[in-house]
Formats: sequence, C-alpha cells, structure tokens
Amino acid sequence: MNWSEFFDMGGYAFFVWTSYGLTLLVIVANIVSPVMQRKKVISRIKRAIKREKIEMANVDK
Repeated sequence: MNWSEFFDMGGYAFFVWTSYGLTLLVIVANIVSPVMQRKKVISRIKRAIKREKIEMANVDK
C-alpha cells in the first residue's frame, strides 16, 4: 500500500475525509464554545460586581 492508495481510500476518499473533517470541526467547536461562554460569564459577573459597588457607594452618601 502506498500513500496515494491510502489517501484515495478505495474510491471513497471524499466521503471519508469529509467525515473526518466534520468530526474534527465538531470536536473543536465543543472545546472552544464553552471557553468563550465562560469568558462572557466572568466578564458579566465582574461588571455586575462593579455596578453593585457603585450603587452601594451612592447609597452611603
């Protein structure tokens, strides 16, 4: 077996490599999406804490 036969996959190369590509895309999306969501949630919490501190400072005046 040589490399061209391996990459040709017996005539099914398009379907095989497309499925590998889509699988890789889904795996990457499943890793990246929660990381991005976590960053958004943390920034939202920080803004809420800052806003709460400002409100508490205004109440004390």
